[in-house]
Amino acid sequence: MEKYSRIDLDWYSIIAINKYIFGSNEKGINHKSQFINGDGLNMELILEKFIMHFNAIYGTKPDKLKEDNGRKLFLLYLRPIINDVGNYYIEAQTRDQRRTDVIVDYLRKQYIIEPKIWHGDEYHTQREKQLSEYLDYYHINKGYLLSFDFNKNKHSSTHTLELNGRTIVEAVV
Repeated sequence: MEKYSRIDLDWYSIIAINKYIFGSNEKGINHKSQFINGDGLNMELILEKFIMHFNAIYGTKPDKLKEDNGRKLFLLYLRPIINDVGNYYIEAQTRDQRRTDVIVDYLRKQYIIEPKIWHGDEYHTQREKQLSEYLDYYHINKGYLLSFDFNKNKHSSTHTLELNGRTIVEAVV
């Protein structure tokens, strides 16, 4: 049996997931143009489709995963959408030595995304506050919280909340 390295398997995963999600031609089930509007990304739709595809691929009982793996899965999903036009940064450091999880640059706009594992209401409230502070720091009005919730009674969805004059769109996977 031929052995494959971890990098080879990751590369094959990228190809397989991209073909499943975006199809192998322009008429793929989720062509990337649907995620782009006149002035940037429709990040809410990206998060909604990510939830749908994550649940389709991993089912209702995914293995527990670390926050870093959740971020990688989301970036794997996002990459073909922003390819050739945008870029993303992982753990970008601010001047005050804090680190944002993901910043996406697309058509001169920035999108701040915080993927987190659900650890209860108190921890969740801290993550919302943290994201609001990042939005203040970068002078951005809207940010995104991607919560990976492995509770049996979870409800996958997106919803919007206002916090300290900023809009936070949360996607629960």
